[in-house]
Amino acid sequence: MKRSVFAASSTLAFVAATLAQAGPEAEVLHWWTSGGEAKSVAVLQQEFAANGGTWTDMPVAGGGGDAAMTALRARVLSGNAPTAVQLKGPAIQEWYEEGVLADISAVAEAEGWDKVLPASIAAHMKCEGQWCAAPVNVHRVDWLWANAEILAANDIAMPTSWDAFNAAADKLMAAGVIPLAHGGQAWQDATIFEVVALGLLGAEDFDKAFVDLDPEVLASDKMVAVFDQMRKMRGYVDSNFPGRDWNLATSMVMNGEAAFQIMGDWAKGEFLAAGKVPGEDFLCASAPGEGFLYNVDSFAMFDVTGSDKQEGQALLAKLIVGQNFQKVFNLNKGSIPARTDVEMDAFDSCAHLSAAEMKTSSEEGTLLPSYAHGMAMRGAQSGAITDVVTAHFNSDMSSADAVEMLVAAVANSL
Repeated sequence: MKRSVFAASSTLAFVAATLAQAGPEAEVLHWWTSGGEAKSVAVLQQEFAANGGTWTDMPVAGGGGDAAMTALRARVLSGNAPTAVQLKGPAIQEWYEEGVLADISAVAEAEGWDKVLPASIAAHMKCEGQWCAAPVNVHRVDWLWANAEILAANDIAMPTSWDAFNAAADKLMAAGVIPLAHGGQAWQDATIFEVVALGLLGAEDFDKAFVDLDPEVLASDKMVAVFDQMRKMRGYVDSNFPGRDWNLATSMVMNGEAAFQIMGDWAKGEFLAAGKVPGEDFLCASAPGEGFLYNVDSFAMFDVTGSDKQEGQALLAKLIVGQNFQKVFNLNKGSIPARTDVEMDAFDSCAHLSAAEMKTSSEEGTLLPSYAHGMAMRGAQSGAITDVVTAHFNSDMSSADAVEMLVAAVANSL
């Protein structure tokens, strides 16, 4: 009998000690599984643990997040949603409409997020006025990368207009140099298309076309000019472009096989990983035109029960937008902080340019969401546009026919 009482007492003591030690918990679903990405998310893991939290990692590789979304849906349907999930753009709103996201406004207000985040980026993190997600970074999409040695050898400056780009490309072709490194995958075609579109439509009409889906702008002569420029771009790539991964295209610029690449600033990570120095080995500049196209990684917070999970959610949200994580994470990822007050002394010259132009674009109202990278519209409309872009890029379709197909495709997707 005494032994039973002792055993029961020991069990109660153990449970009490365990409860006393219980702290913030977070199960985090994400698809950052490659080397650099895993290193970046580990920064958050370590900071969470340093603040007394217990992190359960749920990485789901493959498909640019498609596999992760399949896993997420299964968890939500079973009534066991993760604490936080890597989501972005309209996908956040879609999950909110299903009634499964948590309100983290108390954290956002206590930390003053509205004061340190650009308004257009903050808007993606709000669901009907309440905060439901936390931004991790800002990737700029409309970058022009170049091999410094090739440009110098051919007496070419970084182009500041599409006419100047075309003149440089023609000169390079005459010299036997591939002007544009490109991978023939639908999302890469869409990336070049939206960068050209921003440059030729201007920020206001880009917003009307790819956020509002305005049929007048989609059918305009300016949109015909965008497809005209895309036809030129098709002539500037080499014949082996179909199916090429983006990082292999970056290597072409790095190795002197091609002069330019149009790609988001994740390309910079490839240059830096190879020991290349910005301003010396490679050049970076915003692509011709006004505005700044952004792609923002973020974590949406799902509705969970239990004080430990809710405390974990609050701590996670606070750390994600905290100055320390925003700095360390983005130094690892190649992007720039979402908040505008982070000290940039340790960042490279391309990141400094990106941060300065994001601030200016935010003030001027030309900070715009990338359609090609899931920030501007929902999947059906984005897919419809990309199908037209890819069909045009890989055929002899006229620009007028492409515009007609574009208008019809968007209308049918709504």
